[in-house]
Amino acid sequence: MNLPDLAANLASPPILCFILGLLAAGLRSDLEFPAPLRKVLSLFLLFALGFKGGLSLAQSRPEIATAGALAAAIFASAAIPLWVFWANRRRLGPTDAAALAATYGSVSAVTFVTATAYLTQRGVPYSGHMIAAMALMESPAIVVGLWLARRHASSAVPAAVGWRHLGRDAFLNGSVFLLLGSLLIGLLAGPERGATLKPGVEILFPVALSLFLLDLGMVAGRHAGALRQLGAAPLAFAIVAPAINAGLGLGLAALFGLGRGDGFLLVVLCASASYIAVPAALRISLPQANPGIYLTLSLAFTFPFNVLFGLPLYHALVGAALPS
Repeated sequence: MNLPDLAANLASPPILCFILGLLAAGLRSDLEFPAPLRKVLSLFLLFALGFKGGLSLAQSRPEIATAGALAAAIFASAAIPLWVFWANRRRLGPTDAAALAATYGSVSAVTFVTATAYLTQRGVPYSGHMIAAMALMESPAIVVGLWLARRHASSAVPAAVGWRHLGRDAFLNGSVFLLLGSLLIGLLAGPERGATLKPGVEILFPVALSLFLLDLGMVAGRHAGALRQLGAAPLAFAIVAPAINAGLGLGLAALFGLGRGDGFLLVVLCASASYIAVPAALRISLPQANPGIYLTLSLAFTFPFNVLFGLPLYHALVGAALPS
């Protein structure tokens, strides 16, 4: 990673909006987004991301690389929770370690959206099937994390929460459903019929992303105070884990022969941590887990690290390790 690339990332409008949100929270400004606007922005970003991915898929031919990228994504989402659990089991206990495992095995859609904007600004192409890869990475981590909790702390998982109910929550949660649905819409519509929506999506996408990151900056800033209560070890984990998971993603990208654009997105997905889908599932399926640990680390520490510093770092690593 070079300083100009880092400076360019920090000076991009979406990242500047995120920093503005952090400052608003730190300075205790009364700036606040109404809840309906947050929902609209998140739904639009997910729809736009899936729709653009579907259009891209409609223009491309099925390749072995597509299956390889999807297989790599699913493997990473199932494997990452295992090492995260064993690394934190003694310090946090099996219940909180399992919740952290699910959180870091799953993905952050907003980090992925920011990464696609990063590539677009630099003219680096990527494939539409990476949208499907992101959607597929939501569920395996939740299932593996709750399996670990049942195996090592069975009393933490309510008996009423069965695997059928869990599977429905994991595979049909709103973000995954909207992503895959909009991906299918773009694929079926194709570039000709999809042309009616594409200009509006392209124009509004960076505006919506900037506003969404402004709000997330405020949310992350308000959670930052809880970091002091966690101690040094969990905070170190929140930085080390993305680096280790990014290394796994880079290895898988090289193994399956992904290009730099797709490889970069896989690395970002592996390095990210969920703070929307997984916490929503854990509130029902693992209520004894402490959200002050898994939510604070993923949202207030790992997410800012990835969007501010991780993206140029991962881009540099992918550029050095993968063919163009």
